[in-house]
Amino acid sequence: MSNHEEHQGTRRDFIYYATAGAGAVVTGAAVWPLVNQMNPSADVRALASIRVDISAVEPGTQLTLLWQGKPVFVRARTQDEIDAARAVNLDDLVDRNAENANIGAEAEATDENRALSEDGVWLVQMGSCTHLGCIPLGEAGDFGGWYCPCHGSHYDTSGRIRKGPAPRNLPIPVAEFVDATTIKLG
Repeated sequence: MSNHEEHQGTRRDFIYYATAGAGAVVTGAAVWPLVNQMNPSADVRALASIRVDISAVEPGTQLTLLWQGKPVFVRARTQDEIDAARAVNLDDLVDRNAENANIGAEAEATDENRALSEDGVWLVQMGSCTHLGCIPLGEAGDFGGWYCPCHGSHYDTSGRIRKGPAPRNLPIPVAEFVDATTIKLG
């Protein structure tokens, strides 16, 4: 094999590798906009987590807000509401699962597992009936919690389904206290 043939083989290999590399770069540049368009938009990322000022919420009242297109109830419960929720026997519940995104999926639906604060005052839950997504009325129904007038679902003061067609408790979203008067959702 002559020196000239050896040189041609090396040059041919270089051309193949250069062409393949350029093709990979061009393909990546063409595909990237398609992949990037699947990322959430800025307005969706902004709503992924929000901070809620609860300083004006008095015991016995609730703040209803919209988060990710859904209503959220933030309630400051009275001691009577807390006592009523904690006195419930778990065997009386339709759904014995806490439905709380902040704790394990198998946690029981005790009031302690549903309240945001250890003292039980703060309850944060999604405000859509688990039957057909209607918005329940607060401080209503047979158990003093929430009542969905559309189909007759009754929730207690801990947001647990007690009577009616709803299959599950009102879900508790990911939430935490940032400070004494601010809750972060998401």
